[in-house]
Amino acid sequence: MQRPDQDPERHIADLSAFIEASPSPYHAAEMASERLEHLGFIGIEESSAWPSQPGRYFLRRGGALVAWSTADGAHPNSGFRIIGAHTDSPNLRLRPRPDHRSAGMAQLGVEIYGGVLLNSWLDRDLGISGRVTIVGDSGATETRLLHINEPLLRVPQLAIHLDRSVTTDGLRLDPQRHLQPIWSSAPDQIPAFREWLAQQLEVPSSAIGAWDLMTHDLTPPTRLGVDGSMFAAGRIDNLLSCHAGLVALENSCADGFASVPVLCLFDHEEVGSQTASGAAGQLLPATLERISIAAGLTREDWFASLAASLCVSADGAHATHPNWPERHEPDHQVHLDGGPVIKWNANARYGTDAPGAGHILALAKQLQMPLQTFVSRNDQPCGSTIGPITSAQLGIATIDIGVAQLSMHSARELTGTVDPARFATLLTAFLNSSKTLAEH
Repeated sequence: MQRPDQDPERHIADLSAFIEASPSPYHAAEMASERLEHLGFIGIEESSAWPSQPGRYFLRRGGALVAWSTADGAHPNSGFRIIGAHTDSPNLRLRPRPDHRSAGMAQLGVEIYGGVLLNSWLDRDLGISGRVTIVGDSGATETRLLHINEPLLRVPQLAIHLDRSVTTDGLRLDPQRHLQPIWSSAPDQIPAFREWLAQQLEVPSSAIGAWDLMTHDLTPPTRLGVDGSMFAAGRIDNLLSCHAGLVALENSCADGFASVPVLCLFDHEEVGSQTASGAAGQLLPATLERISIAAGLTREDWFASLAASLCVSADGAHATHPNWPERHEPDHQVHLDGGPVIKWNANARYGTDAPGAGHILALAKQLQMPLQTFVSRNDQPCGSTIGPITSAQLGIATIDIGVAQLSMHSARELTGTVDPARFATLLTAFLNSSKTLAEH
């Protein structure tokens, strides 16, 4: 099968389609499951008996997905090769009772989800997406996905004439007062949100139970720059990594391997991962153990398989900002399309250590692929990922690595057009790698 980095144009086009079809974590999990089903993966229910026969399987839990293959000779006795990423991105999420009026306008109340760059959501045309639970007359419930890709909402910025200090003192936003979007200038002529939602789903308003809904920017993904060398889109952090892991699993299915390849797309990383579908929950540990039990491993074998396993925490990396180079560690410059970025932190905010990094470096050498290194300044706090969580929960050596980007946590982010395909190629090689850390 062709390496993704041999046709980066095709990879970017596929990434664009994946991002545009995934305005919420639930849609991202659905898109991944549809692609996997096309390749013959079978969806299973967690409440059902686990399949004991070798095969290709996946499960979904809300906005999370875990997929694996025990076909083609892969067996837990040889350990697991795990790619972990996350489907969620910072945004504005609708409140349970969102209807609000102010100054003669209808607004929808929102909560801030994750570390949002608040100013980036101003003056953008926003749609609504997520999931809604329908309650039937019998009391049975059904959850449906909602994707309204129309300009419904906008958070208007205050005119400079009414805020003269904005150019000297900077923009100051109160998240409670200043981020509530407007959606009509004629509040007496529109239905309440619940009624509007019922119309979209073609159900009675009394059937609307609850929702997990959020806003998304309607600007489509695009290439930009005089040479088309950059790629801009919403949710690059971290749908780019989800897509790269998915492509890696798709490509790995064409080859034989000994270790069990696993793709785990978690939800709620941006708010700490402490949920049933987050990395700090039991989704991945329980899935791996059930795979092992179904394959006939004993408890002793299960722990041995973990010791032989490796995990890549795939998440975006900070490129050095051309307008704020002083905010970056001067001896570790990171550039767009300079190669995938291994992320380090002495205080274990990332999971990378020397043996794990050595494994990735060896793979990159075989692929003749450049790599970069990121560390934070000592006077600049470091973010974190699912890497340390997964490593601590399972005792699996974990490497934090991702693609360099600018404008992280903005409503619209920026990266290069070459490294996304390189990253998918590197992750494919990782899933197919059989050497253990001790062999390097």
